[in-house]
Amino acid sequence: MSSTQSIALPDEQGYFGQFGGAYIPEMLHRNVEELRNRYLEIMQEELFQLEFKQLLQDYVGRPTPLYFAERLSNRYKANIFLKREDLCHTGAHKINNTIGQILLAQRLGKKRIIAETGAGQHGVATATVCALKGIECIVYMGEKDIERQAPNVARMKMLGATVIPATSGSKTLKDATNEAIRDWINHPHDTHYIIGSVVGPHPYPDMVARFQSVISEEIRKQLLDKTGNELPDYVIACVGGGSNAAGAFYHFLDDPDVKLIAVEAAGEGVNTGKSAATTALGKPGILHGSKSLLMQTEDGQVVEPHSISAGLDYPGIGPLHAHLFESGRATFMSATDKKALNAAFELAKMEGIIPALESAHALHALKMINFNPDAVVVICLSGRGDKDLATYMQHIS
Repeated sequence: MSSTQSIALPDEQGYFGQFGGAYIPEMLHRNVEELRNRYLEIMQEELFQLEFKQLLQDYVGRPTPLYFAERLSNRYKANIFLKREDLCHTGAHKINNTIGQILLAQRLGKKRIIAETGAGQHGVATATVCALKGIECIVYMGEKDIERQAPNVARMKMLGATVIPATSGSKTLKDATNEAIRDWINHPHDTHYIIGSVVGPHPYPDMVARFQSVISEEIRKQLLDKTGNELPDYVIACVGGGSNAAGAFYHFLDDPDVKLIAVEAAGEGVNTGKSAATTALGKPGILHGSKSLLMQTEDGQVVEPHSISAGLDYPGIGPLHAHLFESGRATFMSATDKKALNAAFELAKMEGIIPALESAHALHALKMINFNPDAVVVICLSGRGDKDLATYMQHIS
């Protein structure tokens, strides 16, 4: 394994550099060990791959288009392509991972699925695959997020999921994750926890990144077809926990000429106390089963994050991203709520595409980078904006 390839892959203990591992209560040891011992073996089975790829094609709608955004390209003096994950079934990239994990859970003999969700896209994607396979589904969601993402809550319920509000702390994604882990501890034998991002104890960060890596696998093929070169100059994606970014970056990690740009949520401003810009504010700590960068007080208490976008409203990042930040392989930027809103309205008016608020943060990077006119830029459009219309409507002048 070369040193560049090793960035994508954890060591045997699940560490990317100093970040990762599995910090779990004894009650979960059996579950996590079972997953760790079997996930690669199951994922590499021919029948698993066949079913996974078939569902991605016929059910999810892959490959998703790589769209050349002509008007945006003219404005920013570069060749800008949008990877249209917003066109996936359920409206975001999250379905790539939930398809993979439901097939894994079936092979492990699990009869019950739990999940956490912030923006609701992962909850909808989990409820969707549980309906597809006829498996019980429980989704934990922060009470605050239930209010601001009402359409997705309705979708989950229509798909047959039970949505349970998390009423502690900031009543957002962190708290929903706490409740899901608590449930898993109480149901260790029959339950599989479908984590929605590249966070959690090993093997989740690696497993979710592998399921999402279909994004960058397709980008390489599509760019070769469109430009004659499978390597872009830039790949840009938003980062909360970081699953869409992990998927968009994955097959470029060992290509040092490809600049990887991760955009976090600065909320009302990085230093206002209402932010989710983990790499700017965080330091190493342990949350939800792994060591990563985490926004915390001097005595190690988690700092409540803030973002207008529910999917980025998280006080940490996945361990792979923490390693990409620390090693300098990726450049981390941030966008405030206001700048993300501006970027969303710009895309809507210039290209006729309404992005999710999460994706809008990635779009703001166009204003922060001076591109060469021949630069090829790929932005992962991780989700569509239907779920955020209530927020957007408050800002339509």
